Amino acid sequence: MNIVANIDDMQDSVEPEEAGGSHPLFAHAPRSVSFNKLRKRLLRNIRQAFDDFDMLKGQKRWLVGLSGGKDSYGLLALLLDLKWRGLLPVELIACNLDQGQPNFPKHILPDYLAKIGVPHRIEYRDTYSIVKEKVPAGGTYCSLCSRLRRGNLYRIAREEGCDALLLGHHREDILETFFMNFFHGGRLAGMPAKLMNDEGDLMVLRPLAYCAEDDMAKFASAMEFPIIPCDLCGSQDGLQRNAMKDMLADIERRMPGRKDVMLRALSHVNPSHLLDPKLFDFSGLSVTDPSS
Repeated sequence: MNIVANIDDMQDSVEPEEAGGSHPLFAHAPRSVSFNKLRKRLLRNIRQAFDDFDMLKGQKRWLVGLSGGKDSYGLLALLLDLKWRGLLPVELIACNLDQGQPNFPKHILPDYLAKIGVPHRIEYRDTYSIVKEKVPAGGTYCSLCSRLRRGNLYRIAREEGCDALLLGHHREDILETFFMNFFHGGRLAGMPAKLMNDEGDLMVLRPLAYCAEDDMAKFASAMEFPIIPCDLCGSQDGLQRNAMKDMLADIERRMPGRKDVMLRALSHVNPSHLLDPKLFDFSGLSVTDPSS
């Protein structure tokens, strides 16, 4: 099935709601031309990621990680949009991991998911206390917090019989990770759109890989998602990722379109023009003798 072509043909001629209906989540969405263009662009980006990375191969049931932030809300809404149209033959279950953060509004996500009729699971694990205990004063919470959260989501995915865990990382997340590794880790590595876990029994998928953060923010604002701020990582200043975000924003401001070029570069790698002998057999290079 060519998902990209199917939706483009459908939406170029009619409005989304006229193209066979829309998920109830979109009942109160804006009817403006600008919002329809934004929605179409995000859907196209997701469908392109599906096709480029063969994300639908053998998949039957997905666990969609829902943090309460704009990106995970947007991911869930766009997947539901595709599924409503009959273009996503995968069962979806949303999952929020309540990490025990103080004053976390526990009712918001289950109420929201019940209201829009999405199967879901809310899991409580006090990883907040572990992170606060293990990370020294002034240290960065993100790495440990992420590992603990990911381990629990893997477990939940297995318990729910899911083939993959879906995360709401977008274009900027991927570029920021690449430059963090480049500047601080001394390696060329980003955040893959498709990854198999270490145990080899689950895929990790990032369908928003081609979606711009600014588009996701506009989409979340238009949809009026009940955003829940992060009081752990989101409360820290001076993070390396924030520095990368500022750097990329400055580059984009001075040279519009550079983020798309950078992302495209990550899919056009030439090992013979790098310096890693494990990726290219430099020792095997030899000059042809013209006299032979």
